Amino acid sequence: MTELKFEELLDAGCHFGHLKRKWNPKMAPYIFKEHNGIHVIDLQKTIAKADEAAAALKQIAKSGKKVLFVATKKQAKEVVADMVKPVDMPFVTERWPGGMLTNFTTIRKAVKKMNSLDAMMKDKEFNNISKRERLQIQRERAKLDKNLGSIADLTRLPSALFIVDINKEHIAVAEARRLNIPTFAIVDTNTNPELIDFPIPANDDASKSIAAILKYMVEAIQEGLNERMLDKDAAAEEAEGADTAAAEEAPERREERTRRPRRNAPKKEEEK
Repeated sequence: MTELKFEELLDAGCHFGHLKRKWNPKMAPYIFKEHNGIHVIDLQKTIAKADEAAAALKQIAKSGKKVLFVATKKQAKEVVADMVKPVDMPFVTERWPGGMLTNFTTIRKAVKKMNSLDAMMKDKEFNNISKRERLQIQRERAKLDKNLGSIADLTRLPSALFIVDINKEHIAVAEARRLNIPTFAIVDTNTNPELIDFPIPANDDASKSIAAILKYMVEAIQEGLNERMLDKDAAAEEAEGADTAAAEEAPERREERTRRPRRNAPKKEEEK
């Protein structure tokens, strides 16, 4: 995992906050100064907080758990989708379906419906129904895919949420807090960082800024996945070695048992 550099964050505009009149006072510890009525974020603290978040995400990925990425704002949608797909993590970029976490069983029902529509469309009988019915099914499938496509494989609640713009995604934040699911987020100067377990102070409005932070997080997740794979391979080799050793030792033990006198052998009756 490459180190997050100050110059990289500066070039991406991560230090640009909001106007002073729009600030949230709880962001004061992360603000470096005010310039022309705009707050400037302290990038040294951004790096420190990003390192903490990356270390935590790495451990989550290493343990085989899922991190759900949430970013429905225009500037973040494509960035999140493109960067998260390679590490096979679920993401929501269209609309946060209310109750997705607190009413997860309903979301799973919608996913099952989408899978049943897939099976129906692959069936030979699908071409025999009317054109109007086929269009209705295809439109319903497209709508479900748009809202649930990336979370179709999420069979259980995610172990963490990574959020871009916690003001816009306040419902997701509230649901995660209610279920005690750890939250990671890019927090701008107009947000309350106390709502997030691992806040990363940075500009959450510019695509470059979002990409710079997200790239570092995704690299940490990838590193965790790689270590998990190495641990699995090492465990498999160890198990294979143990099986081989046991197989080689088995004939020796059988031979030893045949040579060893029987302790409980019945004594011959003495001749009278």
